[in-house]
Amino acid sequence: MAALRFISALIECAAAVYILHRFQVKDALRVNALLGLVGPLILIFVTLVGVVGIADKLSFGRLGLILLAVLLIFAATR
Repeated sequence: MAALRFISALIECAAAVYILHRFQVKDALRVNALLGLVGPLILIFVTLVGVVGIADKLSFGRLGLILLAVLLIFAATR
């Protein structure tokens, strides 16, 4: 999980450097749009890794609650 978060941070930092280097609003908007896609994907992957890691210790009801929580996070941020 930490490795995925580290990769996400590297992508964000690389995008910031690219935006500073190009210094054009059009390019910055494109990069920002891509980052808007990458962020939720990283969240899904990290959550999936965490749930798989503890799946044998949780009941189906609790796994359902975790899934519901993730769906509510996405619904609230739309």
